[in-house]
Amino acid sequence: MKQGIHPKYVDCEIVCACGFKIKTKSTREKISVEICSHCHPFFTGKQKLIDTGGRVQRYKRRYSKYQEKNA
Repeated sequence: MKQGIHPKYVDCEIVCACGFKIKTKSTREKISVEICSHCHPFFTGKQKLIDTGGRVQRYKRRYSKYQEKNA
């Protein structure tokens, strides 16, 4: 292995926006993330579906027009 070309591997602290901290090793000393496994809805089981901008109603309206044409 060549000497002097590899970055240093140091202790690292990963900090989530929710405040959860994880200690690991990396080439960086500190990493900040917006979401982690402790606050992500998929892992917490607190998923909520949000209808942004009436997308469901818009889909139903378009689909009903399609059904009327083909009926």
